[in-house]
Amino acid sequence: MGTWVLLLPLLFAAEAQAQGTVCSVEKTFLTVEENTNPGEPLLDIYVPEGQQVTLGPSSTPFAFRIQGNQLFLNVTPDYEANTMLEALLECRSGVSAVTQLRVFVSVLDVNDNPPRFPYETKLWEVPEDTRVNTTVVSETELEAQDQDQDDVLFYTLQEVTLGASSFFSLVGANRPALRLDQSLDLERWPNMTFRLLARDTQETGKPSHTATATLVLEVQPVDLRPPWFLPCSYSDGLVCIHAQYRGAVPTGHRLPGPLILHPGPVYAVDGDRGISQPIKYSIISGNEDSTFSISADSGNLTMTKSIPNAKTFLLVVKGEQADNARYSVTQVTVEARNASGSVPHFTQSLYRGTVGLGSGVGTAIKDAADPSQPLRIRAQDPEFPDLNSAITYRITNNSAFRMDGEAVLTAASLEHAGVFYAEVKAENTVSSGTATTVVEIQVSEQEPSPTGASPPTSPGSSRNTWIPGTSETARTEGRPDGGQAGDRRFSEAEMAALGGVLSALLLLALIALTVLVYKHYGHRLACGFGRALKSQPQGFDNQAFLNDSDNANWVPAPSPSPSHALPAPQEPEPPEPAPPSPETPRGLSEAPAKGADGGSPAAVRSILTKERRPEGGYKAVWFGEDIGAEADVVVLNTPASEVGGAGDSGSEGSGDEAADAQDALGTDSIHF
Repeated sequence: MGTWVLLLPLLFAAEAQAQGTVCSVEKTFLTVEENTNPGEPLLDIYVPEGQQVTLGPSSTPFAFRIQGNQLFLNVTPDYEANTMLEALLECRSGVSAVTQLRVFVSVLDVNDNPPRFPYETKLWEVPEDTRVNTTVVSETELEAQDQDQDDVLFYTLQEVTLGASSFFSLVGANRPALRLDQSLDLERWPNMTFRLLARDTQETGKPSHTATATLVLEVQPVDLRPPWFLPCSYSDGLVCIHAQYRGAVPTGHRLPGPLILHPGPVYAVDGDRGISQPIKYSIISGNEDSTFSISADSGNLTMTKSIPNAKTFLLVVKGEQADNARYSVTQVTVEARNASGSVPHFTQSLYRGTVGLGSGVGTAIKDAADPSQPLRIRAQDPEFPDLNSAITYRITNNSAFRMDGEAVLTAASLEHAGVFYAEVKAENTVSSGTATTVVEIQVSEQEPSPTGASPPTSPGSSRNTWIPGTSETARTEGRPDGGQAGDRRFSEAEMAALGGVLSALLLLALIALTVLVYKHYGHRLACGFGRALKSQPQGFDNQAFLNDSDNANWVPAPSPSPSHALPAPQEPEPPEPAPPSPETPRGLSEAPAKGADGGSPAAVRSILTKERRPEGGYKAVWFGEDIGAEADVVVLNTPASEVGGAGDSGSEGSGDEAADAQDALGTDSIHF
C-alpha cells in the first residue's frame, strides 16, 4: 500500500506528459439541429506544438472544415439528407501520423418542410348505385407526402359544393380514405367538389405547415329506372306515375295522319337521364283486327282501317329501351263514335302566347296566362265532347310559326321583338268543316317567367318541359323548347296557401280596425246615425216658429239658486217638440219653458224668435231674417232678480241650459 502511494505522483506526471504530446478534444459526440448556421465552431482541438491536425479520408465529404484549431460545419445540416456526420481528425508530426480522433455529429430533425399532395385536382367517378359505407377512394390515392420523416399528418375534408359533406367523409383524421355516408342522387347531385387539407401538426398553435388539394367526384349514371311515359301524373325525380292517353275517332273513316291524343302524343324517355337510351314503341294488347299501328321510333299512333261501329279500344303500349335492358307499359284509350260530320268551332276568338327573343326553330310558344305551360289551341266538336282526332290544325298566314298538333311552334329563328299575329285554321278531315281563330304572340327580350302549375317534366330535370305534339321532330327531340324553360318556383297549392294566409291576415286587420274605430268614435257614430234617421224637412222654413200657439204650454222654469244649481223639474214631461229645421242652431233646445206662475198663458213666452226684442224680462234666441246670411244667435239677459232658473226638459242641450252656461262664461251673445 505504501508503495502505490509513492508511485501515484509518477503516474500523474506521465499522464500529463502524454497529454501534452498528442491531439485531443473535449467531446467526440455532438448534436446539432438541422438548418444550423455553419458559421459557428463545433469544438476546439488541442494540438501539441510541432504537430498539425487534418481531416481524414473517412470523414463525411464536404461536411467539415478545420480552421485554425477549431472544427466547423462546412454545410447547413439537413436531417432529410444525412442524419449522422463523421469527422476523422488526424494529428501528424511531419509525415508520420501521431494519433487519430473520431468526432460524430448527430443532426436533429426540425419541422421545416410542408406536406405536399402529388396532385392539385383529382377527379373520381362514383357509380350512382354505390352502397353506403363503401370506401370510394383509397387512402394511398389521397394521402400527402412530408419530407419531415417524423411528422404525422392530420387531414380535414372541407366541402366546396354546398351540402356535399352529407354524402362523403374521411375514414379518420390520419387516414384520408373517402367513405360514402348517404345514397347518391344523380339528378340533384351530379357532381360534388371538396377541398382536402393536410396539416403536419395537430395543434394549430404550434409552427405548422399545410397543403390543400381539390377533389371532384362525378356521379355516374346507372340503369336503375325504366322508361317514363310523359307527362308524369306524379314525379319526384326518382319515380314517375305514367300518363294515360286517350283519343276519339269517327266511325266509318280512316284518318290518314297520326291521332291527336290527350294529354299529348305517346312519348317516353329513359328514366335515367344520364343514360338516355332511345325508346322503341310497340302495341302488345288490345289492338283488335290490327286496327291501329304505332311507329317504333316516334310513337305516332295511326289507323290502318276504318272502324264500322262505335266501340272503345284499350291499347297497351310498351316502351322499351334500345338496349332491351328495361321497359314500361301504358294504356291508350281510343273511342270510336258515330258522327254525322259536324263543323268544329273555337271557344276563343283570340289566343295569346309568348316566347323569348332569339328562340330557334321548334321552340314551343308558351301560354301568356301561364308561361309554365305551352299554348294549346283546340277546336271543339259538338259530337266529340273532349277531342276529335279527325281535326287537324295549320297556320295560314305567318311563315314564322307552325302548328304541331294542338301546340304552336316557331318555324324560324325569332330575331325581332314585337307582337305577331297568326291565323289558325282547324279542319275536320271527315266532314271538311273548318273554323278559324287568331293567335297573338308576344316576342319579348326576357324569357316569360312561370306562374302557374308545374309542367310535366322529363326525368330528373324540372327545366325540360314536355310539349304535346304529333310531329316526328317534337317526338324525337322530346323538348322543342330546347330545355330552356324557366324553373318553376311555386306550385299551385303553395300559391293557394299563400293567398289563404294573406286573406286571413287582411280579415284580421279589418276586424281590428273596426274595433278601434268603434272604441274611439262609437258614441259619435251612434249619435250621428240617430240624427240621420230623423226626417229632415225640405226647404228653409223654420218649423219651430210658424205657429206660436203651439208653444202655449211653454212656461218659465223656477229660478236657480245663487250657486247656479239646476234642480230637477217637478212638472210632467212636455209633449215632443216639432222637428228642428235647418236654421235651428245645434245644441239649442226647442223644448218649452214654464213660467214661475205655474203655467199662466199670459206668462208664456217663446225664447226663439225671428226678430230682436229689446224689452227685458225674458231670454230669447233671435235668428236673422236673411237665410243666406250668417245666423246671429243672441241670448238676452234679464236682471238677476227677474230671471227664472232654466229648467231641464230632458232634451240634450236645451236653450235655458245653454243660457246658464253663457252666464257662467260671462258672455252675452253666441254667433254661429
